[in-house]
Amino acid sequence: MADTQEKALMRLFGKRVSELRRKRGLTQEQLAAKIDSHVTTIAFIEGGTKFVRLSTLRKLAQALSVEIKELFEGVR
Repeated sequence: MADTQEKALMRLFGKRVSELRRKRGLTQEQLAAKIDSHVTTIAFIEGGTKFVRLSTLRKLAQALSVEIKELFEGVR
């Protein structure tokens, strides 16, 4: 189980992914399809309840047309 600090980081990361997705006019379903995943995975990531694997980070960055480091802007 994630501790309080990890949970806060996961929520901030999820918020950032959601922000980038919306800026690109994508639904959760569309983003899930781009990364070959299920929509519930995107919902869990954006909700801050799922840890993200490194391979998923790469796929998210590619699907959102950003560098991996941009997924973490504002996450401290």
